[in-house]
Amino acid sequence: VQLVESGGGLVQAGGSLRLSCAVSGLPFDDYVIGWFRQAPGKEREGVSCISSYDGETDYAHSVKGRFTISIDNAKNMVYLQMNSLKPDDTAVYYCAADQGTIPIMVSGIYDYWGQGTQVTVSS
Repeated sequence: VQLVESGGGLVQAGGSLRLSCAVSGLPFDDYVIGWFRQAPGKEREGVSCISSYDGETDYAHSVKGRFTISIDNAKNMVYLQMNSLKPDDTAVYYCAADQGTIPIMVSGIYDYWGQGTQVTVSS
């Protein structure tokens, strides 16, 4: 199983980034992909998640209206479009996979994790 994040970088406040998560080798057909982030000195928090089964999504309150998660099942790719970025969005962003059909942003249920990609938003 591999989850590989890409697309992180340095951006000014108000800017945009699109993160990608390449998914391969999952031993089940229906799964949920979650995006999580962890800033220095803070706990990991859920950002967004999406079901491969029906595209149902969920977002953290702090990113709702600014971030959009999407999935391309044909390519086994999940994207996180991040707009109107704020310095508080600075963190390492991880994608994670869990078997199932209902998107749930609880990190403990996810079995597979990527290595993370750094997002830095300057003020």
